[in-house]
Amino acid sequence: MSEYQYYEFQALDSPLTERQIRDLRSYSTRATITPTRFVNHYEWGNFKGNPAAWMERYFDAFLYFANWGTRVLMLRLPRRVLDGKTARQYLAGEAASVRVKGDHVIVEICSEDENFDDSDDDGTEWLSSLIPVRADIASGDLRGLYLAWLLCVQSYEVPEDSPEPPVPAGLGRLTAPLKAFADFLRIDEDLIAIAAERSGDSSRNKASSTELRRWVAALPEAEKTGLLVRVLADEEPFLRAELLRRYRGDAERAERHSAMSQPRTVSEIRSAAEGRAEDRRRKEAERAERERARRERKEAAAREKYLESLEKREPAIWKEIRALIATKRPGDYDKAVRLLGDLRDLGIRSGQAEKVQERIRQLRDEHAKKPSFVRRLERAGLIASKAR
Repeated sequence: MSEYQYYEFQALDSPLTERQIRDLRSYSTRATITPTRFVNHYEWGNFKGNPAAWMERYFDAFLYFANWGTRVLMLRLPRRVLDGKTARQYLAGEAASVRVKGDHVIVEICSEDENFDDSDDDGTEWLSSLIPVRADIASGDLRGLYLAWLLCVQSYEVPEDSPEPPVPAGLGRLTAPLKAFADFLRIDEDLIAIAAERSGDSSRNKASSTELRRWVAALPEAEKTGLLVRVLADEEPFLRAELLRRYRGDAERAERHSAMSQPRTVSEIRSAAEGRAEDRRRKEAERAERERARRERKEAAAREKYLESLEKREPAIWKEIRALIATKRPGDYDKAVRLLGDLRDLGIRSGQAEKVQERIRQLRDEHAKKPSFVRRLERAGLIASKAR
């Protein structure tokens, strides 16, 4: 299998300038470069740029896909909608990390699995599905960060006695982008299911008008005035996300305070996930066994019906077998052997097994000089193999 690497960068908050595009073009003559994207793939050679540096200077989202099992996602967000302290609660290892650069926080998540079959995937469809997770995080929906923490747990990068970070609401009902996020990073479904047991109702991620009105009414008048001025100035694309993040943070803190539940440790989460996986495998095995038994009953009933249809035609079938053998054609030998197998089963059914077996041996002796036919009888188990 040849090596394959796919790189895709996207600028979301502001387009690239002409000068930036020229700078990027100096790294590749083959890449597709627009004011919002840089895309290239490699079957030979390597990418000459530095993804980490490019994310600091040019782009808001990056995806790397290699057919040997490496997948990387980077997201850049303004610090006013995601502070480094919050991000570090969840991004706790090499699989998921965070760094602060100027006014931005850059999240990097990496999944490695050499045994995963990526032969039907070229990486080109992923990033457009994953980008909405960035907007979710910006507005205070931290499910993406929690899933990244689970990837660190899955990768054994978090100490077993470490407590889990705050569990965001809605893990039990992931959105399509979050499902794509979990699939791209190959996060264990049992870990997600166990995490969801402590997750609140997903409706918490969609505030009602009544809840928002109550929350806004409680804000100081001076702050409300300042927010209205910022809205009218129309120079802050993340203002709505910033406000939603504040609202969700207040709501979740109140919910956690009322619940007062003890955080689980990594060891407890892992043990519960392993137990769930074992239970799931057992149930799947039971379903497979029931399906196998049902299929066998169906096949046995069909076989019984077929054998019944042969009873009145048995003499004609023996004649047909002899005619097929006489042609000396391999395909006819195969058909003759299948019919002999049917007659053997019919003999067993009617209590005439030895009589049928004797006739098969006679056929073998009559056609002993046809080794291809005899070998077929042996392979079908209709006669015993003779030592050669």
